Amino acid sequence: MSVDSSLARFRESIQIGIPETLPPAHQYDPTINHAPKRKKILSPEEEKLALRNALRYFDAKHHEVLLPEFKEELDTYGRIYMYRFMPDYEIKARNISDYPAKSTQAAGIMLMIQNNLDHAVAQHPHELITYGGNGGVFSNWAQYLLTMKYLSEMTDEQTLVMYSGHPMGLFPSHKSAPRCVVTNGMMIPNYSQPDDWEKYNALGVTQYGQMTAGSYMYIGPQGIVHGTTITVLNAFRKIEKSPNGNIFVTSGLGGMSGAQPKAGNIAGCITICAEMNPKAVQTRHSQGWVDIVIKNTHDLIARVHKAQQNKETVSIAYEGNVVHVWEALFHAKIHVAIGSDQTSLHNPWAGGYYPVDLTFDEANEMMSNDPERFKKEVQHSLRRHVEAINKHTEKGTYFFDYGNAFLLESSRANADIAGIDKEFRYPSYVQDIMGPLCFDYGFGPFRWVCASNDPEDLKKTDHIATKVLEKLSQKAPERIQQQMQDNIKWIKGAQENKLVVGSQARILYADAVGRIEIARAFNNAIAAGEIGPVVLGRDHHDVSGTDSPYRETSNIYDGSRFTADMAIQNVIGDSFRGATWVSIHNGGGVGWGEVINGGFGMVIDGSKESENKLESMLFWDVNNGIARRNWARNENAVFAIERAMELNPSLKVTIPNEVSDDLIKNM
Repeated sequence: MSVDSSLARFRESIQIGIPETLPPAHQYDPTINHAPKRKKILSPEEEKLALRNALRYFDAKHHEVLLPEFKEELDTYGRIYMYRFMPDYEIKARNISDYPAKSTQAAGIMLMIQNNLDHAVAQHPHELITYGGNGGVFSNWAQYLLTMKYLSEMTDEQTLVMYSGHPMGLFPSHKSAPRCVVTNGMMIPNYSQPDDWEKYNALGVTQYGQMTAGSYMYIGPQGIVHGTTITVLNAFRKIEKSPNGNIFVTSGLGGMSGAQPKAGNIAGCITICAEMNPKAVQTRHSQGWVDIVIKNTHDLIARVHKAQQNKETVSIAYEGNVVHVWEALFHAKIHVAIGSDQTSLHNPWAGGYYPVDLTFDEANEMMSNDPERFKKEVQHSLRRHVEAINKHTEKGTYFFDYGNAFLLESSRANADIAGIDKEFRYPSYVQDIMGPLCFDYGFGPFRWVCASNDPEDLKKTDHIATKVLEKLSQKAPERIQQQMQDNIKWIKGAQENKLVVGSQARILYADAVGRIEIARAFNNAIAAGEIGPVVLGRDHHDVSGTDSPYRETSNIYDGSRFTADMAIQNVIGDSFRGATWVSIHNGGGVGWGEVINGGFGMVIDGSKESENKLESMLFWDVNNGIARRNWARNENAVFAIERAMELNPSLKVTIPNEVSDDLIKNM
């Protein structure tokens, strides 16, 4: 088939949406990394409701054929994925001009949706899950087909409304409105327990969008490599040790956590990252994100000794349980400099964390067939996990929670994790590193995707961003020079570190000034015909996007860390300041019911309109969060918001008055 005919067939498939004629039944592919079977949670009557809900996407003439098929999926996998309707074309980010669209902005959204479901990017692509074990773009393939069809028909006078993966429809709006508004998992608060997600997701009426999965802004593990690199570097700075020849122990090689060995290599340390899923290990090794795979602790200890003697920079994937790693290193008297964990403990009972002394297959079987016993095994494992870590920290290891609910779930398992004069024995990385050094100053994970899908465009944008940052650093305050220099070093090494998986994307930690200046420079380059259109975005894990008391807002100490005003205000403000799409989610990296997080995407095309939108929206998107952190009396945020008011006299923010400690003590 020629390129032209293949492209025409792809476009036609998008425009058809849900086909009139049923495609052939799907053959299950065991070579794909599939989501674990979900536990049986629906009553017989609720199962009937789930089937009714699934069949409503299809003409009644197909119901007799589809009903037993969907019933089998529900019985076998605990969900109705509608595998039959999975497209036969390759799903991946393409050149934006390849998409059949009346609106360039709509084509940009299609590109990002497909990138989230690319087999090289997504954790469980056939189940439409991008990362985290349950972070879904959609709940079923009918939703995908219908959404892409709507986007192909959309004009710049319409807005697509997305209800937890379901495209409610195209509604009349106006050119300056978002082209798409996304909500995921927005439950009534009393219905946000883990089993509520299991139930209502099985019914097909809500989904867990994670953070950037259900908001179409995931860019593969690169999305977290930069933040992980910053975290690892500053963890070593905190203990005043060079990364060279020192050990970083962690676990998880899935979607987000797969970034850890790459970040360790960039930082220059010895990284040991444990992972139970052989397919995840193989994926990261084949992509070059981890250097070596080792399957037993004897070989691991020998290889670590060699790396220490030679002061190597090397990343080791241990195919097995991280508890065995911590225990083996302790018995071998090997000092671990820094340690963490990035398994998906926000999802502990459905594949996010695997118990020690069970094989991967044994754990998966117990998870679906004996969930109560599986829960006990997970909690037993967490107690043993913490016990091993405690032995290391008594010998000087610096351990931090990496925002995956490790401390929270360990405390719920009655592990020895309680602090003496604080909530937990160990800090969150946001409390010690990311919060005071980045978020309070307004630095966070700004992203862009070259919509041409041309690697040359990415190189050009890297060069543009470098020039902008070098110029800004000359006038930047001393207090943020370290952040500026870390980012300049990062972007200069981005190409050689081979970070791209999927779309031609880049991530860079920048404050509002940096984001606006970089985006403006991109827009000028587009106008000059030097590069194609660019999609701007960010991780939800940012200054303003997320209210998460055990992660993003864990360094808020005025009692407001359990409120969610910031994330809601962020998305509302982005929507009328120029975002192409906005999203708001219940649940994220720390769990369902534990966080509210929001994000955006913006397609810029070189126009004056794009310039006006990016200036207005990016300024708000960052300074909303700085203002909130300032009001919490975070010293660095007070500095940052006062600087922002100097740069933009239209900004007026309430500054907190300090209260004497002696006055409070003596009351």
